[in-house]
Amino acid sequence: MKADPLGLLAVLEDGPLRLEPLEERHRDALREACGEDPAIWDIYAISYATAQFDLSFDKLLANPARLPLALLVDGELAGMTAWIDADPARRSAEIGNTYIRPAQRGGAVNAAMKRLLFVHGFACGLLRIQLCVDVRNQRSQAACRKIGATFEGVLRNHMITWTGYERDSAIFSVVERDRERLGL
Repeated sequence: MKADPLGLLAVLEDGPLRLEPLEERHRDALREACGEDPAIWDIYAISYATAQFDLSFDKLLANPARLPLALLVDGELAGMTAWIDADPARRSAEIGNTYIRPAQRGGAVNAAMKRLLFVHGFACGLLRIQLCVDVRNQRSQAACRKIGATFEGVLRNHMITWTGYERDSAIFSVVERDRERLGL
């Protein structure tokens, strides 16, 4: 069991949507879901494409800085997300490592998932939740804006991706004082 002093790693549900701690039992279904969009991994920091999936999945489960969650819609695995670098002293965390299978994109799934995470994160005492998006990923940036996250700027050369690309990251946040504005 990973250390989770804030209690972020929990089962969260809203109608057909369920987030649950990602475990070994999710491996095959997630591999299949991640294989549905092989081109997307070129703009992700870590590849979960079929050839890299098992190594990336093993590293995700072993990484103490990531608290991963399986995303299920109507009981079917639809993707994943994770709490990253949760810091009890600063009362902050990032939501990332998010992948949603193509059939579930563009609708209500992402917004409902993020809403569950925001409400839960603030209930656990977080004051700041951030999202870091590759500047090339226009769809994810639009999704951050759609859910009401505030664009804070770009971190240049924020990370080196699995392809060796020097990534600039668009930083978005939702902070505790945004709760009323967002109806959280």
